[in-house]
Parts: sequence; structure tokens; C-alpha cells
Amino acid sequence: MSNKKQIIVMFMFIVAGKCLHAQQMNLDNIINEIRSKHPVIKMYDADIRSMDEAAKGAKSWMPPEFSSGFWMVPYDPKLWKKDDMGATGMGQYMIGGQQMIPNKKKQNADAAYMQAMSSVEKEKKNASLNELISDAKQSYYEWIILKKKLAILEQNEKLLDFMIKNAEIRYKNGLEKISAYYKAKAALGNVKNMQLMFESDIKEKRININSLMGRNPLVEFDIDTNYRINDYSMMVFDSTLFYQNRSDLKAIDKDINLTFLKLETERQSLKPQFGIRYEHMFGFGGFPMQYTLMGMMKLPLAKWSSKMNKANIESLKWKATSLQSQKEMMVNEYSGMAYSMRNELELKKKQLKLYEDNIIPALKNNYKTMQLGYEQNTEELFMLYDAWETLYMAQLEYTEILNQVLKGQVSLERLIEKK
Repeated sequence: MSNKKQIIVMFMFIVAGKCLHAQQMNLDNIINEIRSKHPVIKMYDADIRSMDEAAKGAKSWMPPEFSSGFWMVPYDPKLWKKDDMGATGMGQYMIGGQQMIPNKKKQNADAAYMQAMSSVEKEKKNASLNELISDAKQSYYEWIILKKKLAILEQNEKLLDFMIKNAEIRYKNGLEKISAYYKAKAALGNVKNMQLMFESDIKEKRININSLMGRNPLVEFDIDTNYRINDYSMMVFDSTLFYQNRSDLKAIDKDINLTFLKLETERQSLKPQFGIRYEHMFGFGGFPMQYTLMGMMKLPLAKWSSKMNKANIESLKWKATSLQSQKEMMVNEYSGMAYSMRNELELKKKQLKLYEDNIIPALKNNYKTMQLGYEQNTEELFMLYDAWETLYMAQLEYTEILNQVLKGQVSLERLIEKK
């Protein structure tokens, strides 16, 4: 391969690598990938399909029964034949079959029960999806915060670098004390150390989001750093909200409905079942052909045969009551948790605004004043360093409060199941 071709190939690899690295995804893209590719979702889809396929056979009949063999045949084969006096032989060969005819109402009850079975799994799938999306949101927002912290570190690295270089010049000229210089050098090392930590944390978030999207954990991509803080201050967290939104509560409702449908199948099992039996006999030794045509009836209402069904009916009634109480208990718990989360979220949002409107601007102005005084030789390095450190810590505290706001928002949206 010529040098020119080698250069072209290397250039193409570099461009491809940069394009791959530059891939950017927003939160909606990630959520859509989770919906379509996460193994848990595929698992639930397969379970739902399995139950729906099984429900198609709900109205099938019991299989017919066939029989064939000798009927009332003497052990002595001589008696099978017609005797010398013209008397017919004894014994017959019989073929027969019988079929139970299902109760139409029982079939309908069984079909309704089996068709409803997948409805519970559908709600469980939505509940699992809510958890996966909430986990993705959490990692996504934490990634945004880490990028903001890295931007703060980069900015403060430049400020520290300025202080250090300026102090070195002044120290040579005998205009600066060395102690503050070493503090700035140590702070610069600490900033670089934190940069390494935050970059490692970003890799961890990328791996987690890739796993949630059901793809190779090491796929490189970046995220859109736009975010929105929602207002939940006027939302009423009552039972109506949770019944409408929470998939686990809907699953309990479906389970209660399933319980009553199962109860109906047990009731229908107490109804009589009918069948028909036909048998045809071929007589030996001139014995005439005969047949049997009989109706059959099962009587599950008898005391000795209905105990299990009646016990199941009573059990299912209590199960439905238990599920209803569980649902009410969960709604009460969710409501209390939601109001508590909102209270904490509103507090953090107020703190965030205080940092944005007062604390950060004031500390920036303080630093600028100290920097100007330092450049004019009216302030010393340790004063400038103190102003920088106060601003730097406030900036990190601001990002941490923002992290708590976004985390609180994710927790609240997880609770009310807002996808």
C-alpha cells in the first residue's frame, strides 16, 4: 500500500472515530431505546404473548373417548359358534365412544379468565418500565451535573494557574509570600484529582445507560445537557392520581378482576355437565348386532364432590378483599411519600434560586474585586486565594443542590409514574 493510500485510510479511521465519539443522545432517545430493547421488556412481551396464545384454547371441548374389545364373551370358545340346533352363539365384539358436552357458561367463564390473565403482566411490564426509565433519568441527570462540575473545575484550574504563575514572578521579585503559593499549588493538584474522579463517574453513567438501552456497555456517546425542572407545587397527590398513573395499583385492580373471574369459573364448575355415549356390538355365531345409546350427567353439586369448589370460592372472596386492602394501603403510603418529596423538592428549588440570585453573583464580584486589588498590589495572594476558594466551594455546592433537585424530581416522577 502506498503512503498516499495509508494516509487516506488513517484519515478515514480518525473521522469515523470522531463521528462515533460525537454521537449525542437526549433523554427521549434513551427512553425510546429502553422501551424497545431492554431484555426485561422483551421478557414481559413474551410472557404476555404466551398467555394470549394459551387463552385461544379456552373454549375447547374435552377429547372424545373411544373403546374397543370383547363384551360378555364366554371363556369357552365353543360357545361362540351357532350350535347344531340352530341356537346363536354367545358373546359380542364391541366398539364405542363417548363425548362430554361442555357447559357453555363454564366455557365463557374459563375464556374470560384466561383472556384476562395477560392484563396483569401488562401492568407489571409498565411498572418495570417505569423503574428502568427512572434509573436512566437518574444516571442522565447525574451525568449533566458531572459535566457542570468539570466545567467549574476547568474554569478554576485556569484561575489557579494564573495565581501560581503570577505568584512565581512576584516571589522572584521579592513581592510575594511563599505560603499562599503552595496552597494554590495543592489546590490545583486537588482540582486535577477531582477531574479524574468526575471523568470516571461519567464513564460509569455511560455504562449504566448503555446497559439500560440493551446494548454494549462500552459504546461511546455523549448527552444533551439541556434539562427542565418541572413544577409540582399545585399537584394534588390523591388516590385518583395514583389509581390513574401507578401500574402496580392497576396490576392489583387487574388481579382483583382476575380473582372474580376465577371465582366465576369455580361457580360454573358446580353446574351439571352432560355427555353422550354410543356403543355398537357385533354378535358371535349369528347373534344379532346391538347398540347402546346413553346420555351421561356429572353432578358436582353433591356434597362429597363440591367441597373443593366451594372452598375455592370462599378463598377467592377473601383474596379479593385482601388485594383491595393492599391497594388502599399502598395509595395512602404513596400519598404521604409524594407530599414529603414535594416539600423537600420545593426547599431545594428555593435554595437553588438563592445561590443563583445572591450567593454566586456576590462571591464572583468579591473575587473580581480581590483579583483587581491583587493586580494593583493592594491585596495579597492569600486574600485572593481565600476569595477563589469561597467562590469555588459555593459553585460546587450549587451543582450539588441542583443534583438534589433533579434527583428529587426523578424520585417524585418515579412515584407518580410520569414517564
